[in-house]
Amino acid sequence: MKVRVVENVLKANDAVASANRGRMDQARVVAINLMSAPGSGKTTLLERTIPALGADVRCAVLVGDLQTTRDAERLEPLAAETIQINTGTGCHLTAPQVAEGIGRLELERLAYVFIENVGNMVCPAAFDLGEHRRVVLLSVPEGDDKVAKYPTLFQQADAILLTKTDLLGVLDFDMGRVRDDLSRINTAAPFIELSAKSGQGIDQWIEWLRGQRRL
Repeated sequence: MKVRVVENVLKANDAVASANRGRMDQARVVAINLMSAPGSGKTTLLERTIPALGADVRCAVLVGDLQTTRDAERLEPLAAETIQINTGTGCHLTAPQVAEGIGRLELERLAYVFIENVGNMVCPAAFDLGEHRRVVLLSVPEGDDKVAKYPTLFQQADAILLTKTDLLGVLDFDMGRVRDDLSRINTAAPFIELSAKSGQGIDQWIEWLRGQRRL
């Protein structure tokens, strides 16, 4: 019975996700779902990304958190539109929550919608939000074992970002281990090493993002 309930929840979510994608396709907006553990640097990455895309590239951000508006407040001066979605006790965003968020956006005036999902390496992977691309962040301080521990998240990624690379050499982190684990889980997604602090890898990330607009 529990399995059937879960299946029904996912089917209902997927139907809304499909509608979300259709709305954004019609407006020619690219939606990027950013997923990671808490503290991996999603907000900091967006603080570097939005200006780097250029003043003529209008971006909106849907920020998912259990509580507070702190991340949205950081991004509001940079994004064309910023919407906070507080999930309460929910460990991930859902398609209906995103539907409500994009319903408040002027989609026709946007190039990108960035969905900053709730920090969690398990739940978000199961829920389609209507995004076009899934981007997973792994930060150096989290350790080099997370790809093997949370394979579902990384299997579904369209791009994988190793963040906070300015800490390589300061913290114990085996890059070879990460690449070896990814070779068994996801060889299609580009693996980009970057640091929002130093700027390393930001150009490569922006190039990948711009490439999604040509789809």
